Amino acid sequence: MIDEKCKVVEHTDIGAGYRYLVLEAPQMAAELVPGQFVHVKVPALEASALRRPFSVFDAEDGKVTVLYKTVGRGTAALNAVQAGDTVNVMGPLGHGFPLKCDGEALLVGGGYGVAPLHFLAKRFVAAAGLPRPKLFIGGRTAADLLALDRFQKLGIEIFTATNDGSAGVKGLVTDPLDDILANFRNRGTKFELFACGPDPMLKAVALRATGTGSKGWISMDRHMVCGVGACYACIQKTVRGNSRCCIEGPVFAAADLVW
Repeated sequence: MIDEKCKVVEHTDIGAGYRYLVLEAPQMAAELVPGQFVHVKVPALEASALRRPFSVFDAEDGKVTVLYKTVGRGTAALNAVQAGDTVNVMGPLGHGFPLKCDGEALLVGGGYGVAPLHFLAKRFVAAAGLPRPKLFIGGRTAADLLALDRFQKLGIEIFTATNDGSAGVKGLVTDPLDDILANFRNRGTKFELFACGPDPMLKAVALRATGTGSKGWISMDRHMVCGVGACYACIQKTVRGNSRCCIEGPVFAAADLVW
């Protein structure tokens, strides 16, 4: 684990409350694995304020990028950070996604849950012998379908769904996923599922993995206070008992989760 003072390279508002934050963090970028997270100390908050955890959207060329949404006091304060400022970042933290896949890799994300899936997709595309993944993105509206341009640059097939029908299929992200899974069953195609997003979506994806006897890898979103396993605030029930998302997770095998 590294504790770095990182220069802000870029901080971009991409609309609907979402932002990219790019940090100069050469040591951390070299060690990060897709699915791991970083803990950011937000400037301008009082000294007693807790760090905020963020999934890693990308780690390349000595830079770490996070994709986040303004949802509370901490992220609102983070909005004021500008290029050239310095922030304190701790990481890599947690247990990430496996970087191998037996069969087709199906990535399923909801809202800013797509962040670690972008990092994972880049690794899959770059690695020799790994399948080119398919991506399924869901959101309430078209504005919640994030980073589509970044995924398109990777040359992967993308399926979208929105609750209001403003983009892609009208409905849940599991709707286009189910169409592909039905096709795979008919053809006997092996696959693994990789997911990050809201709990109802994660449960639905995990049950599809376990119900078909396939592997599933689920990134659980819990309130990570300390980030290093000391406070036990981010507990997730598993078949082995209570697990800490910041240490044993945030990525768990679907078969290990208790819902």
